[in-house]
Amino acid sequence: MNRRESIKSLLLGSVTAGALLESCTQASPEQLEQAIWKYQYGRTPAEAAVDTRLLEQTFFSDAEKEQLGVLANLILPPNEHGSIEEAEVVPFIEFMAKDFEDFQLEIRGGLMWLNAQANQESGQNFVGCGEIQQKSILDRIAYPIPDQDEQPMEVNFFNLMRNLVLTGYFTSKVGIEELGYQGNTPNVWDGVPQEVLDDMGLAYDPEWLAKCVDQDKRNDIAQWDADGNLMS
Repeated sequence: MNRRESIKSLLLGSVTAGALLESCTQASPEQLEQAIWKYQYGRTPAEAAVDTRLLEQTFFSDAEKEQLGVLANLILPPNEHGSIEEAEVVPFIEFMAKDFEDFQLEIRGGLMWLNAQANQESGQNFVGCGEIQQKSILDRIAYPIPDQDEQPMEVNFFNLMRNLVLTGYFTSKVGIEELGYQGNTPNVWDGVPQEVLDDMGLAYDPEWLAKCVDQDKRNDIAQWDADGNLMS
């Protein structure tokens, strides 16, 4: 039995499978308005239409979202910079699951696998058992099995979740601030450092240096003569 069939069997064999396999429910107008405003930057009309269609739907149940939040916090615990909640990682995961439908069965199957393991050991679902037990369960699926091409469903699930959690967090405002990312910000470049030029035995031509690297003139518009010579 391949991985996809294993997940299907897990879902169909569960007493809750009927509820889990229902189509996405409709979001309320308030939920939709709150979500869509975040996706108005630099979107083409076609992209905006896709975003709206996806945001109109609610895929995960409240219980699944809670479980995703617990799992995400175990993968990336909060620190002084931010948390999974501040970065809105769970809404990000839901959006990705709606955008990439292949994720849906894998994520739901993995969440059910976690609950099944926790129930076997403690009679509680994954959210209800203690952190030590939760980590013990995750330790079993945190890494691929060596020398095995086809990995178990639960291992692939955790790998997917780890990627989604880290992507969701470090592309958020708090995650980017934690990285100290300085891209897309104006700066002043004053040429190759003098010590590098000295080490390479090079030097700027004084005339061109004043025209091209002088930061006092960085807002001036270059002027060229009829022969293509730079005048200023």
